Amino acid sequence: MYVWPCAPVLAQYIWFHRASLNGKSVLEVGAGVSLPGIVAAECGARVILSDSAALPQCLENCSRSCAQNNLMGVPVIGLTWGEISPDLLTLPPIDIILGSDVFYEPKDFEDILLTLHFIIERNPNAEFWTTYQVRSASWSLEALLHKWDLTCLNVPLKTFNADRECLAGSSLPGRHTIQMMIITARRGLAD
Repeated sequence: MYVWPCAPVLAQYIWFHRASLNGKSVLEVGAGVSLPGIVAAECGARVILSDSAALPQCLENCSRSCAQNNLMGVPVIGLTWGEISPDLLTLPPIDIILGSDVFYEPKDFEDILLTLHFIIERNPNAEFWTTYQVRSASWSLEALLHKWDLTCLNVPLKTFNADRECLAGSSLPGRHTIQMMIITARRGLAD
């Protein structure tokens, strides 16, 4: 299985902050092979893995990753961005949402943020930790973040030792700049 460069960077951030994850409730969205979620579970978090309900092979990948890492108690659920499903409605309280390279296609950005808004509205202190590959300087989340009453903080890779070529770089042709941000509910009148 191929792991996109964003997943190891997010996993590095999780590992760097491992002491704060013990006992936290973590949901990984768009989990794919689930590297960030697996690392969070190994750090003592109570993890739920999710991917699109319409892609059973992705859900199977999540389950396979858990089995290969001896994490038999990690639930895998189908959550499709932009849809309010029974699995979304019955989520337990969530502290941290993880998403590696979920901002891949601009057509999906609003559905992703709608889903995040729904989860964060029910869990006002929840944070969305995400890494993404910069594919175009013209793509922006700013207006959608404002629309869904969310805000973001960019996290420099050097603050958690992920700016090294082996994690955030790639030998593939083209641009492969990786960024990290934390998205939360917008709070107060100053925003």
